[in-house]
Amino acid sequence: MENTNKANEIKKADAPTTPQVVEEKVASKETAPATKKPQQRNNKRGGKKFNRRRKDDGFSETVVKINRVTKVTKGGRRFRFSALVVVGDKKGQIGFATGKANEVPDAIKKAIKEAKNNLVTLTINKNKTIAHQTIGVFGAGRILLKPAPEGTGVIAGGPVRIVLELSGIKNVYAKSLGTNTPINMVRATFEGLKSIRDAKTFAELRDKTVAEILG
Repeated sequence: MENTNKANEIKKADAPTTPQVVEEKVASKETAPATKKPQQRNNKRGGKKFNRRRKDDGFSETVVKINRVTKVTKGGRRFRFSALVVVGDKKGQIGFATGKANEVPDAIKKAIKEAKNNLVTLTINKNKTIAHQTIGVFGAGRILLKPAPEGTGVIAGGPVRIVLELSGIKNVYAKSLGTNTPINMVRATFEGLKSIRDAKTFAELRDKTVAEILG
C-alpha cells in the first residue's frame, strides 16, 4: 500500500498544471508591482549633454589661427594653445583678440570675450564699400584696400577676407604687400579700416561743405 501511495504522489507532482492554475499564475504576474530600477546620476562631462543657449547678440565669430606653444621644463614639455579670433556683426562693428589657455576651447572663449570688449565702429558707404583707398600698416604687414563698385564682392584672401566679411563690407579690393603672418595681416587690415574717413568728416575738418569736398 505504501508503494502505491508514493507512486500516486509522484504522478500528481509530474502532472501538468490545469488551465485554471496557469491563468492564476499569469494574473499574479500581471498584478505584481513592477520593480523600478534605481536611476543612476551621471555628472560626468561625457554623459548627459546640457544645452545652454547663449543670447544671440548678432555677432559672428571666426577662428583665424590656432598656435600650439611648447614650453620645455625640467619635468617635461608643457603645451599651451593661443587662438586668434575675429568678431563682427556685419554692420560696421568688428573686433579681434588672442586668447591663451591649456585647451583649445578655453583659448577660443577667452579670445571671443576679449574681442567683444574691444569693438571698433567702421565707416561703410551705402554701396557696402569703403570711402577711399588706403594702406594699413602694422609691423611688417601692409594691406592695400581700394573701393569697388557694387556687385564686385570681396576680392581678398586669408585673414583679410575674414575681417572684411565680418565687418559688413561687400565690395572691396584688397592686396597684401608685406608679411603673410595672420596676426600682422589682421592688425594691418584694422589699421587701414580705422584710417578711413567719409566726406562728411573731411568737410567738418576743413570747414567746407560735402559738395565742395566731392567737387
